Amino acid sequence: MRIVGPAALLVFASIAAWPAGAADIEARLAAADPDRGELIYRKCAACHTVAYGGDAQIGPNLWAVVGAPVGARDRFRYSDAMVAHGGHWTPERLDAFLANPRAVVKGTVMQFEGLRDDRDRADLIAFLNQISDRPADFGAAPRNPTRSIELAEHGIGLLTAGPGAVETHAACTACHSERIVIQQGLPQRQWDKLLDLMVDEHEMTPLRGGLRQIVLEYLSRHYGPDRPNYPPR
Repeated sequence: MRIVGPAALLVFASIAAWPAGAADIEARLAAADPDRGELIYRKCAACHTVAYGGDAQIGPNLWAVVGAPVGARDRFRYSDAMVAHGGHWTPERLDAFLANPRAVVKGTVMQFEGLRDDRDRADLIAFLNQISDRPADFGAAPRNPTRSIELAEHGIGLLTAGPGAVETHAACTACHSERIVIQQGLPQRQWDKLLDLMVDEHEMTPLRGGLRQIVLEYLSRHYGPDRPNYPPR
């Protein structure tokens, strides 16, 4: 029986940690759908803004992040681990980081578990690339706002369609299924307290700025005590 040495084990571990499909990132980006990527970004919106000149929230603003220096945005205090990571956010590095943030940047404070699906990562990178004054040419189709709206209607799972549904789905399904949401029937003040409870006791990422109000208004409108399918007590 041949004994495998530490160096070989390290190589095997590195290969296992590398995201599936990383080698074909160029092909995936050429076929990527930035409109679908915009919906995937909604999972990030509780922590990151993408508008030009947008404020940092829990995480840094992501305007023109593709190709930007790592850990160098003004108005945001990065972890030492992220600053030490260095270099630039090339598509290849973004792809690897988005697949498993804490494995790629040891010691990062980013709590997001990562996007395991190759297509999801490519679509998200294609969207972020087009949120820039100097987007790279990946060959991906340009964004189509009308199609984004059409896609959004299919990105809310079991939630009732309406203003705020996409934001609510992204905020809630980061931790649990939307099935838990549709079983509730609470007035807005109780939804408000429940969001605080989720942050304090279940490590939910706080909803910043207007996003919290959008989610609260949606929940109280469609899943308040007077909703048509609210079970009688």
